[in-house]
Amino acid sequence: MSNLTVRRTTAADLDDIIGMIQELADFEKMPAGPQLTTIDLLRDGNFDSKSAAPLFYSFVAEILEDNKPKLVGYSIGFFTYSTWQGKAYLMEDIYVKPAYRMTGVGKKLFLENVRFANEQNCSRFDFHVLDWNPAKGFYEKLDAENLTKSEGWEFFRLNKEKMVKLCEN
Repeated sequence: MSNLTVRRTTAADLDDIIGMIQELADFEKMPAGPQLTTIDLLRDGNFDSKSAAPLFYSFVAEILEDNKPKLVGYSIGFFTYSTWQGKAYLMEDIYVKPAYRMTGVGKKLFLENVRFANEQNCSRFDFHVLDWNPAKGFYEKLDAENLTKSEGWEFFRLNKEKMVKLCEN
């Protein structure tokens, strides 16, 4: 797709990203999942250079349609730390609008995240995928390793309610 640009997200993109976060949640069969607002993203992504270090980094895929820029995908990720390997990057979300899938948008967006992590001297690039998501084949073609299969790692979580309950004991 020759009219495709992948770039860092700006504050002006955040309303569109909130919409795509909801689209991703709908696709993942979790429509009530997203609870963030544009204000949360603005604060946590540090789009104001006077703020503290960002809690996440984001990229958007943008095409020119009728000579107007249109966002067709986004990604959000953040740095983590491995006691075995040091600084790492976890891509929390990557989403491409359905009409633009299978056109190279997802690959270019994914590779921009990998490039960013590599430039930031990360030892690895992590992400998780629902077991039924057909994108697993895409990631396998890019030589990503499924740790659930190869190492037996499983992903666990305590939500806020459970954290509070545990802290009360």
